[in-house]
Amino acid sequence: MTIYLDNAATTFPKPERVYQEMDSCLRNYGANPGRSGHKLALDAGRAIYKTRELVCQLFNIENPMQVIFTSNATDSLNLALKGVLRSGDHVITTSMEHNSMVRPITALEEIGVENTIVQCDEQGVLDPQKIKTAIKTNTKLIAMTHASNVTGTLMPIQEVGLIAKEQGIYFLVDGAQTAGVYDIDVQKMNIDLFAAPGHKGLLGPQGTGILYIREGIELRHMKEGGTGSKSEQLQQPEIIPDRYESGTPNTPGIVGLGAGIDFILKTGIDKIREHEEGLLKVMLDEFGNIDKLRIYGPVDPKRQTAVVSINIGDEDSSEVSYVLDKVYDIAVRSGLHCAPLAHKTIGTFEQGTIRFSMGYFNTHEEIMKVVTALKQICEELENE
Repeated sequence: MTIYLDNAATTFPKPERVYQEMDSCLRNYGANPGRSGHKLALDAGRAIYKTRELVCQLFNIENPMQVIFTSNATDSLNLALKGVLRSGDHVITTSMEHNSMVRPITALEEIGVENTIVQCDEQGVLDPQKIKTAIKTNTKLIAMTHASNVTGTLMPIQEVGLIAKEQGIYFLVDGAQTAGVYDIDVQKMNIDLFAAPGHKGLLGPQGTGILYIREGIELRHMKEGGTGSKSEQLQQPEIIPDRYESGTPNTPGIVGLGAGIDFILKTGIDKIREHEEGLLKVMLDEFGNIDKLRIYGPVDPKRQTAVVSINIGDEDSSEVSYVLDKVYDIAVRSGLHCAPLAHKTIGTFEQGTIRFSMGYFNTHEEIMKVVTALKQICEELENE
């Protein structure tokens, strides 16, 4: 059976209740929510609202109507960035961002939006004071990840959130690598806009994502269409969340996302995080005893998520990951991980890295099998 260590891309497997709830939705009330008054449509609508409430419970969001459902975190970030920024505005981000953040920001240069990319250190660590120094008179938004998808480095979002609040600047957080594993309180952390995928730490299916919009913030919507509300108008309705959710929603996916969040709340986010930290500590300790391995990032279970990027000497990262897959049945990801600026920051742009990312359903036994595999690969390379 495959040892799956690519959870930073998509968690697998999902909790059993996710599969069950999605199946039940499709079989029992797979109608179009918000478009009809019959009981199946109402059941679908209630199921979607229940997921909004679960999202609020997890992230301390006060109003379920401020939770927008999207297709993924990329959708959420595009809506947030392009919805809030206008010509003449300035946005600050970091050198450890995923292309889901960097590419929309770069695209906005075409309409006159300036940007500053604050450099992190070689471990991917951000100094919050550098954010403060980068603020200009026209800075409208600070946009950053909560944790690197390359090194797992945790970012000081609470400190940056305070800076943003003091300066009267909007704060957007990309929670792709932390939502569902780390405590995120949008009120306490002064987060104005929060994006997350449903298919990673939230344990839902692919094709789901969320965007939280703090009340009072008006984003330009990205599309127009049917919402089931204000149908007599030819203009897009202003009411939220309808304004940002045109078209038939992914009801089975949203129901599955709700089941994933419900699993997190009932299991306990602390328990999930402690399990992943435990696996991370074992991996870092064992990897540290293999001479040819080079480990990137903080190399500290308390300062990074359960993501470990390595290289074996100067070996091509893609070739090593191929061997892990074909010979040892270990699924990992290699290359640049859609984050070229992060790899330039840590010095791996040419080589890429081999990334191991753990989840709640991984075991200590699996980690030790990975360690054995890497030792064997290193020995074979020495004997060539």
